[in-house]
Order: sequence, then structure tokens, then C-alpha cells
Amino acid sequence: MTGEFVLPESWRGALAGEVEQEYFQQLAAFVAAERATGQVFPPQGEVFAALEHTPLEDVRVLLLGQDPYHDDNQAHGMCFSVRRGVKVPPSLRNIYKELRSDLGIEPPAHGHLVEWADQGVLLLNAVLTVRAHEAGSHAGRGWERFTDAVIRAVNAKEEPVVFVLWGGYAKKKLHLIDTSRHVVVQSGHPSPLSARHFLGTKPFSQINTALERFGTKPITWELSS
Repeated sequence: MTGEFVLPESWRGALAGEVEQEYFQQLAAFVAAERATGQVFPPQGEVFAALEHTPLEDVRVLLLGQDPYHDDNQAHGMCFSVRRGVKVPPSLRNIYKELRSDLGIEPPAHGHLVEWADQGVLLLNAVLTVRAHEAGSHAGRGWERFTDAVIRAVNAKEEPVVFVLWGGYAKKKLHLIDTSRHVVVQSGHPSPLSARHFLGTKPFSQINTALERFGTKPITWELSS
């Protein structure tokens, strides 16, 4: 696969069959055409950042988002995360609020979640690109089929994984997960519109309890300032 959609090595065995299919070739052509005529987020080279930072063999938690952030400088290829120096978006502010309530962790002044990714938290959006300032503009173009394959690849791992499904959209992926082997943590979405169904659900302690039960070390949720 040429261009910007080169799979990170650890994911090639599981996903090479996807990028060779016609739907993915059409998706790649669509994204290239969108980039040629306007701005697309995340920037070229960052679309697979979540897969790059969290190799398949290292995935212990899969946190599923929906669509990349669509405002300037926000999206960098990991769900809910923004780079340092970018204002923390409302959904992530609520995630931080719950982190404080659940584990007593004070939120950092930034929204860069790469330290979670490097510990085995796959920060996966269901759709991996978006036209600037147009939420959902690349939905239904094939990304969902590709990221379903990512979820299936994680589900196929021998070691149990914690799948985190926040909101109705994420919960629709439950059928891809073998709940007899893996643990699912689900609640409302942390966006301000549905935060009342998210705040107070203690997802971080649930995730760590499950990981400890699996015999693996918990995630250090505290981010360096």
C-alpha cells in the first residue's frame, strides 16, 4: 500500500488483507482527493498514529472513539487526544473530571494521551479522517469496515483485553467482541451532551481491576505535566 496508508509492522499480519481490498483502495483515493482540494485532519502521516504507538502485541485496552476532532491542530490520530499546547476539548475535560473523581488524579494542563497509548491503550477512532470543520464528513466511506477489522484483530488475541465503549455509537461494536474472554467497560459518552451518563461510572478503576484480574499490571493513568 503506497501513500499515507502504510500499516505499522506489528499490524500488517492482521490487516494486510484489508488494505489490499477494493473498498480500501477506494477509501484511500477518496482521502487523497479530499486532501488535494482542501484540509483533512489528522495531517498526512498521522492517520495510523494509534496503531503506531500501540503495537498489536501490546494492546491491553482498546478505547473506541468515533470521529477525529475537526478543528485546527486538534486531531493527531488518537481518539480524545490533542497535542500539547492545544486547548483541552470538552469531552476530554469530562474524561479528566472522571479521572479525578474515580482515582483522585489531578488533570494535566494538556490533552496529550500518548503516555496511555505507550502502555497498551489503543486509542482508536472508528473513522480515521475528517474534512476540516465538518464533523462526520468521512463517515460511511470505508473507515468503519477497516476499524472493525482492527477490533476483530484485538478480539482474536489470546490474552484478554479490556474494551472501553463510551456512548451509543461505540456500544454498537459489542457484537465484534467475545465477552466470554474479554472484559467490556461501557457507559455514556463523555461529551457535554451525554456526560451525565458518563460521570460517576468509574471506568478507570474498572479497567485496572480487570487488568489485575488478568494478571497484568494496571495502567498508570496519571499523565506527566
